Amino acid sequence: MDVLVFKTNVKSKNALRNIQLQLSQIPDILKWNLDLADCDKVLRIETISLSAQKIIDILHTLGFQCEEL
Repeated sequence: MDVLVFKTNVKSKNALRNIQLQLSQIPDILKWNLDLADCDKVLRIETISLSAQKIIDILHTLGFQCEEL
């Protein structure tokens, strides 16, 4: 299992819901959370086999900035 950590520009609960809809459809994600209170809007993902680039691509497709920390 890997833990991937990202800095994002997600700012609202509504945006968080959009991300949740996408991430909940990916079976290789065991657990995830996004801290809207943190200045870097940190996204943490526990995954079996996904790469950081795959997560970055998903968030970019949804219109968000995302970079691995």
